[in-house]
Amino acid sequence: MKLFRTKSVEQALAETTTGDRKLVRNLGAWDLAIMGVAVAVGAGIFSIGAQAAAYHAGPAAIISFLIAGVICGAAVMCYAEFASMIPAAGSAYTFTYTTVGEIVAWVIGWDLILEMLFAGSVVSKYWSVYLNDFLRLMGFHASTEIHFGSFTFDWAPLIVITFFTVLLVLGTKIGARVDGAFTILKIGIVIFVVVVGFFYVKMSNYTPFIPPSEPASKVLGPSSGGVMTQPLFQWLTGQQPTVYGISGIVSGAALVFFSFLGFDVVATASEEAKNPKRNVPLGIGIGMVMVIVMYMLVAIVTTGMVSYKDLAKAKDPSLATGFELAGATWAAKIISFAIVIGLTTVVMVLLLGLTRVIFAMSRDGLLPRGLSKVGKHGTPAKLQIAVGVLFAIVSSSFDVSILADMVNIGTLSAFTLVAISIPIMRKKRPDLPRAFKIPGNPWVPILIALANLWLMINLSVLTWIRFLVWLLIGFCIYFGYSYRHSLLGRGKLDEAVAHAEEQAEEAKTIAGVVQTDTETRRA
Repeated sequence: MKLFRTKSVEQALAETTTGDRKLVRNLGAWDLAIMGVAVAVGAGIFSIGAQAAAYHAGPAAIISFLIAGVICGAAVMCYAEFASMIPAAGSAYTFTYTTVGEIVAWVIGWDLILEMLFAGSVVSKYWSVYLNDFLRLMGFHASTEIHFGSFTFDWAPLIVITFFTVLLVLGTKIGARVDGAFTILKIGIVIFVVVVGFFYVKMSNYTPFIPPSEPASKVLGPSSGGVMTQPLFQWLTGQQPTVYGISGIVSGAALVFFSFLGFDVVATASEEAKNPKRNVPLGIGIGMVMVIVMYMLVAIVTTGMVSYKDLAKAKDPSLATGFELAGATWAAKIISFAIVIGLTTVVMVLLLGLTRVIFAMSRDGLLPRGLSKVGKHGTPAKLQIAVGVLFAIVSSSFDVSILADMVNIGTLSAFTLVAISIPIMRKKRPDLPRAFKIPGNPWVPILIALANLWLMINLSVLTWIRFLVWLLIGFCIYFGYSYRHSLLGRGKLDEAVAHAEEQAEEAKTIAGVVQTDTETRRA
C-alpha cells in the first residue's frame, strides 16, 4: 500500500483554477485578518479566560494567554509560509498532502473536521446559554429549551446557524462583510471592557500572582480528582491531580488555546483570497497581533476586578461574571449582549472552515466527489447547507460542553504536523517561490512542533482517549473508502485536472460565440 503518496504542488494549484470545483477569489488581507479576529474575539475572550483564571492559573492566566498566543502565533506563521506557496482550500490538509503524504494528510483533515465541527457546535450551544443569560439580566425569564421527556431540544442555535449558512451560500464576500461589521462592534466592546474594568481593579486580587498548587478535588469538587480529568503529563509522571501553580499555568495555556483557533481557519480560505501570497501572511499577522494584545489586556482586567477564588465558586464563570461580582451589573448587561453578538461571527467562520476542509478532501476523492461541486454563487452550496444541518443537530440536541478540549487537541495535532512539514518542504522543493518564510529553519519549526506537543500532553487523559477513538474511526473510513477512491491513488488526478481545464475552455468558447452572435444581431 502506498500510504505516503504525495500530490505535487502543481497539481494542487491546478485544481484551484479549473472546472466546477474552483472557488472565487474575492477576499483581501483585511477580510482575512477580521476572519481570524472574529473567532478569537468570541468564546475565548468572553468565557475561556475567566475559566482559565478560576480553575487553572489564577491571576497567572495572563501568562497562560501569553504562552498560548506565542505558540499559536509561531504555528500559524508556518501556515502562512505554506499558504504563500499553495493558496488552496484545505489548509493543513492540503499542505501535508504535498509534503508528508496522503495518510498524514487524511489524519490532519480528520483532525480539522473534529476541531471545527465540535468548536462550531460548542460555540452555537454557548450562544444559546448567553442569550438566556442576557434575557435574565434584562428581566425576561424565558428559556430557549424545549423538553420532551428526558430529551431536551434547544432551538436558539438554529437561528444563528441558519442565518450564516444562508450568507455563506450566497457568497463568501457577503459573509465576510457581515462578519467584519460584527467584529468591529466586538472590538469596541473589548475596549469598553478594558477601560471600564480598570476602574474596578484592586491590586490585592493579583496576590498571589501564581497561586500555590492545590488538589483538584478541593477546588473543582470530588469528581475532579480522578485520573480521567487530570492532565496526561501529570498522570504519566505519577503526580496527584492538582490545579494552580506552574502546572496550572501550562494547563491554562492548553485550555485557552481554544481562543486562537481562528487563524488556521484563515488558511482554509486562502483559495478565496485575492493575491494570496501577500494577503494570507499579512492577514494572519495583523490578526494575531490584534488578538494577543486584546487578550492580555482583558486578562489583566478580569483577574484584577475579582479574586480568582470567587470566580471559581461561580457556575460557568465568564467575563460578565467578573463584572457582576465587582458590583457593575450595568456593565455585565452590556457585556452579555456583546457575548451574544460576538459568538455569532465565530459560528460563521467555523461553518466556512469546516466546509472548505471537506471540500478539499472531496475534490481529491478521499470523500465523495459530489461534495466538492460549487453552485452559481461560486460556493459549494449543497455542502455548506449539509454542514449547517450537522452543526444544528449537534448543538441543538446534545450536551457538547465536554468536547471543548477535543477542539484543542485537534488544533494542536494539526499545528504540530504542519510545523514538521516546513523543513521537509524546504528540502523537497527549494525551487518554489515563497512570499513569506519562517526564519530559523529547521530548528524553529521543530521547536514549534515540540511546544504544541507540550500543550497537548497537558490536556486531560479522557481527552486523549476520545482523540484516539476519533482517529480509529478516521482510519476505518480511510482504509474502507478513501484509499480506494483517491484520485491520486487511481492515477486520475491529472486526468481530472485536464478534464476540468477542457470544460473551462469549452465554457469560454461558448461564451465567446454567444457574445459574437449578440454583437452581430445588434449590428
